[in-house]
Amino acid sequence: MSFKNLLPCALVACFALVLPLSVAAQKGQRHVRLVAKIYKAPSIVSEDPVIISLASAEQIKASKPLIEKGGGLLQFRDLMTAAIDQRLGSPYSWGGTGPSAFDCSGFVWSTFKSVGIDFERGSARTLWSRFTPPAPDEQYKFGTLVFFSNLAHVGIVVDEYGFYHASRRHGVIYSPFNDYWLSRVDGFRKVPMPAAPAITNEVTSQPAN
Repeated sequence: MSFKNLLPCALVACFALVLPLSVAAQKGQRHVRLVAKIYKAPSIVSEDPVIISLASAEQIKASKPLIEKGGGLLQFRDLMTAAIDQRLGSPYSWGGTGPSAFDCSGFVWSTFKSVGIDFERGSARTLWSRFTPPAPDEQYKFGTLVFFSNLAHVGIVVDEYGFYHASRRHGVIYSPFNDYWLSRVDGFRKVPMPAAPAITNEVTSQPAN
């Protein structure tokens, strides 16, 4: 077969090979564009989590401290946790005491007040001077106040691992006692619990039969 006769066959063969590759490339480009359109880069997560409230305002409004017969507060932790949870995620506002925005001392005051433990609203420094230090083994007890940065900031202790507070950047959040916060701790103060009514068990003498 002469070269002239082979040339048309060669062109047909090349076209047959190139056409599928071109179609595949176009499909690949469409796939890339489709993936690029669907995929969105994840947003940057801040160091401090913002936790959204789980309790309703009605639940917090109905919360009242329950008194044990022994004189202690029954379910104090549950009531405080519900009150804190209702405030989580609220934005920071200097001087704010709620219901939708708080500063650090306003958050502390509002939380305790909502469970029936009322005291005069004051700054972090005022609260420090007003309350007494807890015993060393009670510093990380739930409900203890923890103070930071030369008494410029205050939060509510959960345990030795973390605390709740109104952060300037993130509002009301939970933060761990990491190196950053531990290096700024000034100390702790204990909020006085309301006195429970005295319970007396009177025994009535019965006449002997």
